Amino acid sequence: MMFPPQPIPDHVPADLVKPDFPFIFGMTTDRDPFDDMAMAVHEGPDIIYAPHAYPGGTAAWVPRRMAHMRAIYLDTEHFSSTDFSPFSKLVGGSWINSPAELDPPAHGPFRQMVNPAFTPKAMAALEGKIRQYAVEYIDAFAARGSCDFMSEFAFEFPIKVFMDLMGLPHDRVAEFMEWEMNLLHNHDLSKIAEATRNVLDYLGGEIDDRRANPRDDLISFGVHGKIGGRPLTQDELLGFMFNLFIGGLDTVSTNMGLHFRHLGSAMEDQAHLRANPSEIPHAIDELMRAYGAVTTFRTCIKETEVGGVRFMPGEKVAMSTTLAGRDPAEFDEPTQVRLDRKPRHVGFGFGIHTCVGMHLARRELRIAMEEFLARIPQFRIAPGHTVECHLGMIQPVALPLVWTPAA
Repeated sequence: MMFPPQPIPDHVPADLVKPDFPFIFGMTTDRDPFDDMAMAVHEGPDIIYAPHAYPGGTAAWVPRRMAHMRAIYLDTEHFSSTDFSPFSKLVGGSWINSPAELDPPAHGPFRQMVNPAFTPKAMAALEGKIRQYAVEYIDAFAARGSCDFMSEFAFEFPIKVFMDLMGLPHDRVAEFMEWEMNLLHNHDLSKIAEATRNVLDYLGGEIDDRRANPRDDLISFGVHGKIGGRPLTQDELLGFMFNLFIGGLDTVSTNMGLHFRHLGSAMEDQAHLRANPSEIPHAIDELMRAYGAVTTFRTCIKETEVGGVRFMPGEKVAMSTTLAGRDPAEFDEPTQVRLDRKPRHVGFGFGIHTCVGMHLARRELRIAMEEFLARIPQFRIAPGHTVECHLGMIQPVALPLVWTPAA
């Protein structure tokens, strides 16, 4: 995909401009996004200017060092989370993804309202149901000796859990996933806008329904939630539900696909975790470091300098967990997966915007790995298959796994 040339601002040094920056939203690649593409970026300057790094093919600064990213995450005076995604502006909306796109002081009270629904204790209560769903999906293909991991498990098991939490019907999953793919994996702004309108229309109807018929689900939780003693506005509700929709339908599936892509090609690591299932939680942290999938954005709101680079108001900053996890200044031998590394990664974000759903995500990732390794013999990526990945949000398009079924 070729985007039109972008004007380079006068304050941007020519040696920092990287027109061939590879992580472009809506694109796919059959190159390795991590050992190949990410490490190639790490051979350049600490902070680069990529003319097409923001969704829709516009410019963004890209820090590649973990230290610079952490500084920007924490600097809410100069960098705003508001408008880090294009969705609301594309449809002329006045809402934002809440609380992900809220800055202090508005962020704190909203996050305080949301937190009780996602505490470790609340998520622990779902353990039995999550494990039951994982077993059901795995048992459906175990005897066959093969599966497409993405379509038959990664996009089914965690999404079923999420649909239950939201109180949404299972029979619309295919439709929801089509919307989600256009939101997160399409470069065409008209398609992104169409998907945004579809999601908003649907969620608006569900919000109206919960006002009249409250249930024990997250939509009802939002409808009846209060911030500083007042109920949420319609914009706040739409932004909250839209944020949950995006997070719940894609990010766990994405990380799960990347983790099993590794296990399907690294037989020693797979064997180690089979023999030592208690080490799976630490292994997941290392896999999230090595295979960071998510890029979020900040907007500079006040002129400042980071790493010797001048950022001007209005400029976007791409916060790539892919690059952060492969930073050679932060991690010794970053291309090596060491299951006992116990890294401090930013796969769930950092600072005040650390992912509110991280406790659920960790539980789903752990249970998926525990049950798959317990029920499926040694598996590998199907011979001859080259894994193609979406870019932007890095995700395998398909992941065919094969094994010899137990007699």
